[in-house]
Amino acid sequence: MGANLASNLGTGLKPKQFIESMEKNKEQFLAYYDGFAWDNEEDKEYFESLNNRDDLRCLIIAADWCGDVVRNVPVVFKALENSGIPTEVLIIEQNYDVIDQFLTGGGRGIPIVVFTDTGGFSLGHWGPRPKNVQAVMTQFKKENPDREAADYSEKMQVARAEMGRQYGEGNGYHAVIVKELRSLIESF
Repeated sequence: MGANLASNLGTGLKPKQFIESMEKNKEQFLAYYDGFAWDNEEDKEYFESLNNRDDLRCLIIAADWCGDVVRNVPVVFKALENSGIPTEVLIIEQNYDVIDQFLTGGGRGIPIVVFTDTGGFSLGHWGPRPKNVQAVMTQFKKENPDREAADYSEKMQVARAEMGRQYGEGNGYHAVIVKELRSLIESF
């Protein structure tokens, strides 16, 4: 990994500021945010225990127009809310230099949640989607490399529908994100 984001620490929006600044999808974002509930007490306690560490920072590259941001960032906000990890949002349009260090399948997929040490060195990242959902897109891109193909957008719609199925109904996927974030942080 090794990206150094020292110059980006402290330049982003705090979670509350990001939500307040949203011009699109705010209602849906807040519905996921307010609908968050811990799947189990142990995960909740794990994230609260991170208050004992002061070596982590979190930068989330995002934008209010992105459906995966609207779905996934509320969960990240909630998981980290009582962790003591300073968390800020970098808007993608102002931070192409950052997102370009964390491309997904060659593209600028968001959200990307980057954990750094206090010096801004990247320790690891999550995103733009839970692994099971992302697997659908990865497969799609592998099978449809030509964006100009006549049936590309038709097949993309099918892939998006399948990603929706992978997310599932309601907020069940929240627990998946929490577990993925937890195992990522545990690896530092």
